[in-house]
Amino acid sequence: TIKYLTGAETLPVPSSRRPWNRHIDIRQARMNNLRGIDVQIPLNVMTVVTGVSGSGKSSLIKGILYPALKRHLGEVFDAPGEYSGLGGDVDAIQHVEFVDQNPIGKSTRSNPATYVKAYDAIRDLFAEQPLAQQMGFTSQYFSFNADGGRCDECKGAGTITVEMQFMADLVLECKACHGHRFKHDILDVRYKGKNIDDVLNMTISEAIEFFAKAPSIVKRLRTLEDVGLGYIKLGQNSSSLSGGENQRVKLAYFIGQEKQEPTLFIFDEPTTGLHFHDIERLLKSMNALIERGHTILIIEHNLDVIKMADHVIDLGPDGGDRGGNLVIAGTPEEVAQCPDSITGKYLSPKLQS
Repeated sequence: TIKYLTGAETLPVPSSRRPWNRHIDIRQARMNNLRGIDVQIPLNVMTVVTGVSGSGKSSLIKGILYPALKRHLGEVFDAPGEYSGLGGDVDAIQHVEFVDQNPIGKSTRSNPATYVKAYDAIRDLFAEQPLAQQMGFTSQYFSFNADGGRCDECKGAGTITVEMQFMADLVLECKACHGHRFKHDILDVRYKGKNIDDVLNMTISEAIEFFAKAPSIVKRLRTLEDVGLGYIKLGQNSSSLSGGENQRVKLAYFIGQEKQEPTLFIFDEPTTGLHFHDIERLLKSMNALIERGHTILIIEHNLDVIKMADHVIDLGPDGGDRGGNLVIAGTPEEVAQCPDSITGKYLSPKLQS
């Protein structure tokens, strides 16, 4: 931390900005305080939407662009805010994903390993062990979402929730499995001396080393380590993850996807709660998506992210009634030179460091 505070460690300004020639046009955006503005969203680059609070960023991206693209792609979605049309190379985008900080799963049994599909390969590996085959245990027996191998008492959660009428619910360790989530005979099956519960208690980094000879597992887990989540446990309950961690688990999932259809990824303030060092890893992951032919669009106030963008759309000049205009759209250097941009005044010193 002190290295970043003293300037010994910094995120270097890119030596060049990615060029672009394809874009999506939003015409006459008028939702909330937007004043009928026309905006171009470049494709295959990183674009950051900036402006003070209340300048119209969320109205433009979350209120108009995202639902309008969802409907354009034939998906059922809420009606977008007022605008006259989408244009440009809108058909070049085949998917649009809003990567928010909401929990990765509604179930108490959801965890990072299941979300990135690594757990399927781990279950298959345990089902291949001699004892598992001798006992007739298929991969389903190593799932805590299906009956068979999971603890019957807690249904694979490892805990029992006692509802209290006038107080917060009590979460107690399951007395039947003692928090191990599986039946005793399932826990007797071992791979390299570890049972399924031991594996779920490993960190991502430990598991990558442990499963070194199982490339299908390592490939999935590596994406979690690449986004800076090597410290979390494979079986960690998704409800215990922070908003930023949830967002990066989702990012890891998308990076690990095999499909290559051009996708627009929208992030809403992804650096909230992130350390300087984590921001660097986050940006590397976003660049990895761009290299695969996808597009990144970020609503952001963090100057370290804004200075790394290929294109900046600055709204304002202020918030509320004094916002809703397109102040300037261009490279960070062009925004920094714009006298009407509040963002530009703060961005300028960052580009010189």
